[in-house]
Amino acid sequence: MQLFDISFILLIISTLLSIFLIYYVLKKKPITQIQYFLAFMLLSIMIICVGLILQKVFVIYYDVEPILFENFIYIGTCFLPVTFFIMVSSFVNTKIKYNDRYLLLLIVPVISLLVLFTNNYHHLFYEKYSFNLNEMIYGPYMYVHLFYTYGLFLISIIRMLKHTFKSVGFFSKQSLFIIIGASIPAIANTLGILNIIHTNIYLTPISFAFGLLFITIAIFKFDFLSVTPIALEKVVDRMSDSYVVLNEKNNIIDFNKSFLLVFKEKEQSIRNTNILEWSKIKYLPKLKNSLQTVSLSPKTVSFESHFDNINKYFNVEVSSIVNKGMFLGTLILFKDITQHVVDLQTIRSNQDMLIEKERFASLGQMIGGIAHNLKTPIMSIAGASEALTDLITEYDTSIGDSEVTNEDHHEIAKDMASWVAKIKTHTSYMSDVITAVKGQAVETSDNVSAEFTIEELIKRVNILMKHELKHSLVELNINIEIDKNFTLHGDINCLVQVINNLISNAIQSYNGKPDNKIDFSISKNDSSFIFTIQDYGCGMSKEVQNKLFKQMITTKGKNGTGLGLFMSYSNIKAHFNGTINFQSEVNKGTTFNIIIPCE
Repeated sequence: MQLFDISFILLIISTLLSIFLIYYVLKKKPITQIQYFLAFMLLSIMIICVGLILQKVFVIYYDVEPILFENFIYIGTCFLPVTFFIMVSSFVNTKIKYNDRYLLLLIVPVISLLVLFTNNYHHLFYEKYSFNLNEMIYGPYMYVHLFYTYGLFLISIIRMLKHTFKSVGFFSKQSLFIIIGASIPAIANTLGILNIIHTNIYLTPISFAFGLLFITIAIFKFDFLSVTPIALEKVVDRMSDSYVVLNEKNNIIDFNKSFLLVFKEKEQSIRNTNILEWSKIKYLPKLKNSLQTVSLSPKTVSFESHFDNINKYFNVEVSSIVNKGMFLGTLILFKDITQHVVDLQTIRSNQDMLIEKERFASLGQMIGGIAHNLKTPIMSIAGASEALTDLITEYDTSIGDSEVTNEDHHEIAKDMASWVAKIKTHTSYMSDVITAVKGQAVETSDNVSAEFTIEELIKRVNILMKHELKHSLVELNINIEIDKNFTLHGDINCLVQVINNLISNAIQSYNGKPDNKIDFSISKNDSSFIFTIQDYGCGMSKEVQNKLFKQMITTKGKNGTGLGLFMSYSNIKAHFNGTINFQSEVNKGTTFNIIIPCE
């Protein structure tokens, strides 16, 4: 028998390759679970190769029985398929948790070793052992061992294919290399056992060594540890949103092209970088807390943040990656909301302009009515002034006139006092009007908080709505079911504005038809003041009712902006911690209830 033939040289190469791959696999940091399984598989191959080298050397030079070395060789042979099966489980689940059930996989390998060690007594493993597989005669148990060994390999390959199809419907580059690596020894040994090809016992370790070379390439060349299938890569790379995947130590192990483009990074510069040490994100205090939160629970944490270095706004979603209760890592999704934020700022700016426009339009309408109302007291004051002037002239000419008696002087003074009282009444009314208008002319503020009575509230509503009600030929029936001296706390101007807006809407619900009425009642229960404005006009459709208070909506077409009710609801919420509800039916009318909690 020749020592250095082609197969023996390939065996030495396989041994050296296994040693090199073990070193290379364990050198890569951080070491993952899959790397440990791969290193154990390579160790099994190395045991087989070393055993076969020693076997041939000792058989040729020392005439030792070759089967004695099988006891050592089969330590690697028996545990190799089990390790491959567990590695595939780790591949399918990303990471596996120790379970006693995995010990069951070792039953057949252990029995195989025991049968092999005692083969001379029963020949259940080998009836005849030979270097040439074609001359080998197997015992009955060998077929059990082979069935189990190749069965594990077959099941592992099927699981990998099933997982790949389930994920994306196409093979990933990593899976293809793994399958090729597993198929080389399986096909080679099957062909040898069936005597289809002429081979020897060196075929198994050589084929396994080169098979594991493909698996190692899959791990490190095609980044098997992140396992991103081809179709999935295309999908996630076309996503507008950016994402990164972190391992348990918060190191970046995967990302899509959007992430690189948005953050202007290169793959080599950020891979395996700790996310908290990455220059463009390490200033986010919320991220560290979020990572800690999701590592302890399977919930998603989200927050908005502005990245100054790229001048973009993102909604950052941090989620844990958990499989069967085991924390595997973290997924961070960066949703670009820059345009949304800019649009929102524009909308807010436009909304402020609309609100201001609505306020001034409402104020202008109110002042027009007030101006009309002020004409009466002004004309009365002017008439009183003329009357007082005449009385003064009359009194002045009567001085020294013997015909003018003291009673005449008292009569003149009485008339003067009467006209002065009328002037006081009109000026008091004008003062109330000015106070009411001034209150509505200034913007309401969150800081405005004062006491006011129900009576004062009603007075202002009457003053400000008098002209619009009179002009529209609508009667306002006020029913106060509580003491007028009840005191409320808050911004009276805000509440007057809301009530007047609801009364104006009620007036407009009649579409200009005269001789209608609006009922305005004030009541109180144990917890709240209730201000009710009820009309009997056109009512609101279900579509309008569903949107009311949720967005700016109007039934007035071009004559309305929808801000009135929207602002009214917001003001009651903000200034009184209250609410507004309503009931409405088409062509039967609408009732609004302003509910303000009692202190």
